[in-house]
Amino acid sequence: MALTSKGYKRESYEDILERLEVKAKELFGQDANTGARSALGILLRIMAFVLALVWQDNENVYYSGFRKTAEGRQLDALLPYAGITRNPATYADGPVVFGGVPATTIEMGFTVGKEDETLYYTLEDAVIGSDRTVTVDVMCQVSGAIGNAEPGQINQIINPIDGLEGVTNLIAFTNGKEQETDQEVRERADTTVEGLGSGTTASIRTELLKVPGVRAAYVDENYNDEANIYGTPSRAIQAFVLGGSDEDVAQAVFKKKAGGIKPFGQTFVTILDDAEQPHQVGLTRAQTVQIYAKVSLKTNNSFESDGQNQVIRAIVQYIGGTDAESNTYIGLNMGEDVILSKLIAKLYGVNGIDDVDVQLSIDGSQFDASNVEIQLQQVAQIIAANIEVI
Repeated sequence: MALTSKGYKRESYEDILERLEVKAKELFGQDANTGARSALGILLRIMAFVLALVWQDNENVYYSGFRKTAEGRQLDALLPYAGITRNPATYADGPVVFGGVPATTIEMGFTVGKEDETLYYTLEDAVIGSDRTVTVDVMCQVSGAIGNAEPGQINQIINPIDGLEGVTNLIAFTNGKEQETDQEVRERADTTVEGLGSGTTASIRTELLKVPGVRAAYVDENYNDEANIYGTPSRAIQAFVLGGSDEDVAQAVFKKKAGGIKPFGQTFVTILDDAEQPHQVGLTRAQTVQIYAKVSLKTNNSFESDGQNQVIRAIVQYIGGTDAESNTYIGLNMGEDVILSKLIAKLYGVNGIDDVDVQLSIDGSQFDASNVEIQLQQVAQIIAANIEVI
């Protein structure tokens, strides 16, 4: 049987072929030729191959019913049971400055781009002013990190018009995100189901992690008679949050906090209850600890041409932050230390690495081969530019 008390056990091609050969000799006689070059043997091997695919499909169906093992759309179907959905890819957008002859009209939908042929379109009509410039918001035509751009990269006019002389982006575009990966959404779902209900710090943290853009959260609770080391007053809570808008974060805190408990913070937002009565809800932005890393590699012939980028991506995925392609990863949660051994284990997942040495720093000057301790109100983050691979 495939399904046992120990789970699903799929039969391999060799197991299926062996059973078919035994059955064939039982029906045709023990002297029946089931060799690989015989007619009967060829038919048995064709049947074994097809049946092996069926067994594999059955195994995939079995594992698609569990959040820990489901993938893709099957995982998406299970996420509502954890109260979340997968975060979709987002479109990069921001302002660009057009230059040209005053009174030149730029219609909504006008297309500009980068040299790599990534295209953006304007979100409104605009007219170049007397100073020969006008600022217009644009959005990338495709979602994901491909739309992110450094200052000055958006400099191509796709369909020139009279009076328009140039375009550029003065600030970086960084809000283009890839769709949340299976592993990331699994981890978020695991955290979410830990805090079902209301009125507890776990439930508030769970609600905060559902807020779009929130990458880490910690809720401090003080039931003593004096303010604690984090500044949380007596009989109050304080939410430390990385990412998300102030309004969305405050609404999440208010939705799940217990009655009569003060939601303290360094920033206060007015939230209306069901009776349209105002309440001041506090929140505190997490202290981001920027991590720097030096990586020394000993590689073999299996190390791929983009192996260094894979190493950088693996580090960012573990710690959290932004990689070289402007993809953002959640990584470690609030208050979680950067454990050197765990980071090194992640790097050995990159093909072609025989040996690796990693040193970490929080100031970019003093590096040590040791863990980085993170306080409860802090969260570790790293960017690709802070990773040196030798």
